[in-house]
Amino acid sequence: MPLFDSSNIFSVRRPQLNRCMAISKLATCLIGLIENTDDRRDVLFPQILKEEAVTRLDELGKVSDANGYLQRTFMSPASVRAGNLIRQWMEDAGLRTWVDHLGNVHGRVEGLNASAQALLIGSHLDTVVDAGIFDGSLGIITAISALKVLKSTGKLGKLKRPVEGASCGALLIPGCRTLQVIAFSDEEGVRFQSTFLGSAALAGILPVSALRVSDKSGVTVLDALRENSIDIAEESLLQLKYDPASVWGYIEVHIEQGPVLEWVGFPLGVVQGIAGQTRLKVTVRGSQGHAGTVPMSMRQDPMTAAAELIVLLERLCKHPKDFLSYDGRSNCSTLESLSSSLVCTVGEISSWPSASNVTFTVDLRAIDDAGRETVLYELSNQLYQICEKRSVSCIVERKHDANAVMCDADLSSQLKSASYAALKRMTGATQHEIPVIMSGAGHDAMAMSHLTKVGMLFVRCRGGISHSPAEHVLDDDVWAAGLAVLAFLETHV
Repeated sequence: MPLFDSSNIFSVRRPQLNRCMAISKLATCLIGLIENTDDRRDVLFPQILKEEAVTRLDELGKVSDANGYLQRTFMSPASVRAGNLIRQWMEDAGLRTWVDHLGNVHGRVEGLNASAQALLIGSHLDTVVDAGIFDGSLGIITAISALKVLKSTGKLGKLKRPVEGASCGALLIPGCRTLQVIAFSDEEGVRFQSTFLGSAALAGILPVSALRVSDKSGVTVLDALRENSIDIAEESLLQLKYDPASVWGYIEVHIEQGPVLEWVGFPLGVVQGIAGQTRLKVTVRGSQGHAGTVPMSMRQDPMTAAAELIVLLERLCKHPKDFLSYDGRSNCSTLESLSSSLVCTVGEISSWPSASNVTFTVDLRAIDDAGRETVLYELSNQLYQICEKRSVSCIVERKHDANAVMCDADLSSQLKSASYAALKRMTGATQHEIPVIMSGAGHDAMAMSHLTKVGMLFVRCRGGISHSPAEHVLDDDVWAAGLAVLAFLETHV
């Protein structure tokens, strides 16, 4: 037999050859996978939607009026600096920018049809005291980042409807020819105790009297604007309102400010609606007496009465079915809604002068407005009964009311589809159903609902923590939010 019989060689070494062929195929597959991964990353635009967006959120989080913590209030020096920074980023994304008479920063790009109805996208740039860096800012940055991607791919001028935005805290996107981004100047209401100043003006629901409201230093809203070279006359306030016929809808991206998305393991969720809210001030008046000489049976102690009222509030809101019946004021659907959405909080309590008067505040929220009124009716009845039993007087003042807002079904469906597409593009895997959740917190979308249909997209935040330096959103979740906005614009605008 020849020394080098080829058939013998292959017959003896076929196992090794098969392994070599398998390794070769595996290497080819891995190379293809790497190439596909690189291709997928290219269409996911991580440099803009993730790295740059996160960097900008960090940079904006350093713009503060305080040393050591984040605070930006309406027309403060830090708020103005933040607005200028956002305006630069808008221009970097190809938008034409300006600041309106209430400090909102706008960015706009003309699309294919400048006369088409506009889609508005936005959020707020003001913060609470000792804030986190994502509340409000995330919605502005993700919108600008998505528009920058459209600019980089040559699609920005090909939108079917205009898009417009402003930097008072919001982003606006009109129809198909024009694109505008808006950052609303005041949503939190920290400085003037009046929420939604920026978005309410654009929606046409801000009363002229709001310009005369003053802060703790006696500076009015009008003064604050004029200090920043913005001169607005009371009669021109109505000129800020958008013509409803020119607007297609409003979209807002916001951190959830709750734990639901983290609990279910999803980075994004579509908002079904925003809870209505009532704020009460309850004053309990009793009689001041000597701690050692007034018998227990004769005391008129407002502090113990207030304690009982607060515990009553907790029980009522935890177990509304135990207090409400199926009658003319409530029905089965109302009770079911209250069981899942009713929340109540006592935010402040004070005793002055001495212990004869006790005052506390109540914040009550529910998605069902009729149910909220039913709870308030029952709370008042129970409250007065307790006060009468304890021989003290009670005064209940309604300080604030806001009706619930239901998000538009079509916009919500479109945002759900965009979120599904974004997560599938990121993971390459089929996604489960995108969660649909309620918002217990108020948002600019509440004011904008008076102008047009609204939709909201929530982004997961760690521990549900917000209004705190501990507020945190994963970099990949910032990325997912930007991709969802991009998918929405590419498909529906």
